[in-house]
Amino acid sequence: MATLTAAGIEDARLMRHAGHELLSLALMDARNVTLQWLTLFEQAQALGASDGLSALWLVGHSAWYQEYSIGRHLQRKQGEHAAIDSPRLASIEPRTDGWFASATRRCDGLEAELLRAYMATTLESTLELLECSDDSDDALHAYRAALWHEDRLGEALAELAARRQLPVATPVVSARSDRAALWMPAQRFMMGSQRGGFVPENERWAHEVAVPEFEIDALAVNWAQYVGFSEDGGYDQREFWSEPGWAWLQAEGRRAPRDVEQMRAGVLVMRRGQLQRVPGGQPVMHVTRFEAEAWCRWAGRRLPTEPEWELAAGFAAARGFVWGDVFEWTLGSGRAWPGHHATADELDRTPAPAGHGVLRGASWWTRRRLAHPAARRFARVEDDTSFCGFRSCAH
Repeated sequence: MATLTAAGIEDARLMRHAGHELLSLALMDARNVTLQWLTLFEQAQALGASDGLSALWLVGHSAWYQEYSIGRHLQRKQGEHAAIDSPRLASIEPRTDGWFASATRRCDGLEAELLRAYMATTLESTLELLECSDDSDDALHAYRAALWHEDRLGEALAELAARRQLPVATPVVSARSDRAALWMPAQRFMMGSQRGGFVPENERWAHEVAVPEFEIDALAVNWAQYVGFSEDGGYDQREFWSEPGWAWLQAEGRRAPRDVEQMRAGVLVMRRGQLQRVPGGQPVMHVTRFEAEAWCRWAGRRLPTEPEWELAAGFAAARGFVWGDVFEWTLGSGRAWPGHHATADELDRTPAPAGHGVLRGASWWTRRRLAHPAARRFARVEDDTSFCGFRSCAH
């Protein structure tokens, strides 16, 4: 039973319908991981916002969001049916709204030890309230949303640690052997997520789409494949780049993906402050959508559409379709699915601001309970801070 429970808190489909026991275990697990991030940044003396991002704010926001949406929320049992302006109790720490509800992300006066005490108290309150809750989707919505929020912030902390080159134990991802591309027949399928349980905003709601036949890579593009583009002068040839992509390339002076120091005679990347040689079979990471599109043009291919990606992820695993090592760029712009109406507690704003693309899948830093085939997130097309790569389709 213990083994099943431990596995259960990492099951993406199961956790969206998780009851009291699994939610309690997962919330404690998420908070332990957040505290580990706090210790890492504290030891590295990197809690501040020298680069515009504050680890202290990201860590604290997980506890504040949990208290705000559960402990302080008088209508939490109504779930998403609660009024947008429903009343909130005062925080146990009077300064938290100033720290975490403000768009400035300033944490003046916040210290790590104070934050640890706040995180412990808010989690204890959450677990006590959860124990008294009924098992309806409405009653459990706030707890499931708080878990999702904290897991997402954990990934944001991993991205920040990578950006600052902190000594983090990176998950081991084996280089994968080449696999033949997959042919998918024309068909109709329900894209997005059905109602029931916890459904993140960007997946709402399931709707039928018709997908013409297509061929898609079984694996994300790897370093060995990407090196050919670089060695062929891909970063210097205008014809491979879109107009905004070329403008970005000239402004940045980029000649390789972020953190790459060498592309010839083996790929060397800067990881944790040290140069490392990466296996050619590992997926390309930290690429913008501009770079992904340019590689596809060079290779005579294209990025997949969202329906193509989701169809393959949901139904072609048995045929060799592998995802989850890196987030993957797709064609199209960030937008809400038909019939979606944003709720008051949404984290990923829908629709995305202009100029945002869509990343599908998950990365090796993503908690497996978030790795759902319908999951999608919006990002600026020039973003290379996420653990993002891509795969391609035939024209």
